[in-house]
Amino acid sequence: MYEPPFIIDDSRPPVPEDSARHLTELVSSGRRGEAVEYFMTQVGTPAEAIAQMRQAPVWSGFEAVANTLAYDMTIVEHTQRGNPLPLRKWASVTVPTLVMDGTVFLGRGESHVFLRHGAQELANILPHAQRRILEGQDHGPADDVLAPVLVEFFLG
Repeated sequence: MYEPPFIIDDSRPPVPEDSARHLTELVSSGRRGEAVEYFMTQVGTPAEAIAQMRQAPVWSGFEAVANTLAYDMTIVEHTQRGNPLPLRKWASVTVPTLVMDGTVFLGRGESHVFLRHGAQELANILPHAQRRILEGQDHGPADDVLAPVLVEFFLG
């Protein structure tokens, strides 16, 4: 798992409890771009990065799948409240798991602390987890950095 999106403490504000419903309302009313922007804001994307993405060709692809964002939020919103207890449900998962995150956020600086805390907490809970921090990597780690880590994990 790379950058698990868990807010387990006060290192960032929790996602509003009605966020999945709000996303559904935005999409249902034809405001797909607003839905994408709202979702990205809730997961910690800075406003200036969203503004740049809105001008990029990829934005139309984001809008095309905006209806799925409410599903994503429904799945994770209980782990977005600033409380580590919901993660405990995975304590019985015995599959070896690699939990990773990078040290850079959107190519601009230090990783969000909440991502680091969430990744560490999940690695602490899973009985057969390994934890790796990929130096100099952001949300889209470079293949030449990620691949050796995955090979080592799967062959280990």
